[in-house]
Amino acid sequence: MTTILQAINPDKISVILDLRYFSKNNICQQKLYDKNYNFLHPEALIKLEKAVNYAQKMNLKIKIFDAYRPLKVQKFMYDFFASNPELQKFFSNPETGSVPHCRGVAVDLTLCDMENNELDMGSDFDELSDLAHHNSPKINPNQLNNRNTLLGIMAYAGFDFYNQEWWHYQLFEPRKYPII
Repeated sequence: MTTILQAINPDKISVILDLRYFSKNNICQQKLYDKNYNFLHPEALIKLEKAVNYAQKMNLKIKIFDAYRPLKVQKFMYDFFASNPELQKFFSNPETGSVPHCRGVAVDLTLCDMENNELDMGSDFDELSDLAHHNSPKINPNQLNNRNTLLGIMAYAGFDFYNQEWWHYQLFEPRKYPII
């Protein structure tokens, strides 16, 4: 692991780690990571800390599903859905896409209450349909409010969002950071 990335340490930054690709609880239903990849680029980690602190002022916690992703895993996920272009479009092409996770500048997350219960966002993490879109008309007002609260926290901290996935936030201009 190159030294450019820094660990997201729950002892230093109050987050809940539920790294889905380090388990079988994910869309591929298989363990994709050989180790616990809880890393971010230092710039992203600073912004995440700001988001965590702001969420705490709202009596909320941040739960992280994914951060740095090895390029070989990105390729596996992209190829895994190759037979279904409607699903594959949810994954950045490792050959031509910006692959922000592989640069350590993206984080997938949600909000929890102070008892670690996830707020209802209207879908699970890695929902591969339009239900995942930030402003999906299929979600109720409470779910939309929860998504907008997350969006507000992450925007305040300096993150950009991806409209197709309510859980995905990244640094602006991800291509200016090297693939790791």
